[in-house]
Amino acid sequence: MRFSEAGRGRVFVARLEHGEIVHEVIQDFCRHKGVNAARVTILGGADTGSQLVVGPKRGEELPPDPMVRTLAGVHEMTAVGTVFPDQEGDPQLHMHVACGRDRNTICGCVRAGVKVWQVAEVLIEEFVDSSAGRLADKKTGFALLHP
Repeated sequence: MRFSEAGRGRVFVARLEHGEIVHEVIQDFCRHKGVNAARVTILGGADTGSQLVVGPKRGEELPPDPMVRTLAGVHEMTAVGTVFPDQEGDPQLHMHVACGRDRNTICGCVRAGVKVWQVAEVLIEEFVDSSAGRLADKKTGFALLHP
């Protein structure tokens, strides 16, 4: 395990609006507010047509070929993620979401485009004095966290 320490900074309480794309709005907000590192939590609704990355097609293949699923119908949504800067210093959100409708649940990464249905409540808890960042890894194709 690799690690570093960080302190706590500001806490933002926000609301995403109907039709907003989760990762785009969070990253833009962090850029605008100068948040480079944070924990993000979301509760709300995901709209029909939202797309989630639900895993690699074949786990033994690197870099992975992602599977993307599209939500049919409005779903309840809860999500947790982190923000850390990429190699250019831009805040990048890595967030996984669980979306449920009736008796069915699907989980995945929001990077393919999760759209808010009506409203989503957001908590952004900033980390300060953090040296962590995301660096591109050629083998996996991921932007890996480097504490």
